[in-house]
Amino acid sequence: MSIDSVRPWRAIARRKSKQIMVGNVPVGGDAPISVQTMTNTLTTDVKATLEQINACAEVGADIIRVSCPDEASTTALKEIVKESPIPIVADIHFHYKRGIEAAEAGASCLRINPGNIGKRERVLEVVKAAKDNNCSMRIGVNGGSLGKRLLDKYAEPCPDALVESALEHAKILEDADFTEFKIAVKASDVFLACASYHALADACDYPLHVGITESGGLIGGSIRSAIGVGNLLWAGVGDTIRISLSADPVEEIKTGYAILKSLGLRHRGVNVISCPSCARQAFDVVKTVQVLEERLEHISTPLTLSVLGCIVNGIGEAKHTDVGFIGGGNDTHQVYLNGLPDHRLKDEDIIQHIVSLVEKKAEELEKVKQDDKA
Repeated sequence: MSIDSVRPWRAIARRKSKQIMVGNVPVGGDAPISVQTMTNTLTTDVKATLEQINACAEVGADIIRVSCPDEASTTALKEIVKESPIPIVADIHFHYKRGIEAAEAGASCLRINPGNIGKRERVLEVVKAAKDNNCSMRIGVNGGSLGKRLLDKYAEPCPDALVESALEHAKILEDADFTEFKIAVKASDVFLACASYHALADACDYPLHVGITESGGLIGGSIRSAIGVGNLLWAGVGDTIRISLSADPVEEIKTGYAILKSLGLRHRGVNVISCPSCARQAFDVVKTVQVLEERLEHISTPLTLSVLGCIVNGIGEAKHTDVGFIGGGNDTHQVYLNGLPDHRLKDEDIIQHIVSLVEKKAEELEKVKQDDKA
């Protein structure tokens, strides 16, 4: 029985969209919402770029984008694609030849803004290269880079302008008998981005790449993205997400998964439920949770861990988590396993003991998963 049949107020009805492939990752349709980011290394520095790609893949990145501003970058891209563990999207602006070169270098997807490329004939050459090399595309419209005609027409970036731009670009690809693309209508303003995506979702059935562009630093940008992207996902809009932060790309992936986990749309790793702590806490909750999150980063198996300082909410939370830890008196605390009280624990053993319990539970869940597949 699904959780939504028991708790219908938790159900999210995803928008129906067509499905495309980005390498071996399906985007749209009934595929899981994929999480992606973008490298910020020089693409010509193959070693540094691959190190960043691998670091992002380790924390769950499904897709990663690499900027290709010049011919040296598309030359390097061929080696990067060969060594990358996840599909590469080549970010193309202005020069159509970079798109052709990137497709020939093995990129799984091309991110283009057809309006920036110029003449229709040049866009069609890029489309042909994508077709010839089994490469999908993303139409990327941005509130900060709308064309002059639309700015003259609407006076400022607005949902109608972004959607009109996106659909005009989509028509160019459709006229070339190419429909293997997704669309983004990003803006740094949460209201503008959300309104634009909702309007675009109603206007077409293409998969949507969702994000709040240029959202800021790690904390502010994560909050802005959680509000904007979370709003859209809650409404069922979005097939792949990128959390744009002025931070390490690894943090974008972590934040993306945190948003998806919060909405029950996708689960990866340990979901830690913990209290903010108060005078009732029977151990240092803040420090304990901080260390646990670091120590448990290597676990990709979805499971829940509750860490609460006292019994006020501790028992209620522990009953609904895989592993629960509740602060108690006399430096003696209660451990719950699978929602049931299991044993007690003294102060000095907290961190390592919880890590061991979570690792053991992850192994059990993985074994069940493998047995189900067999």
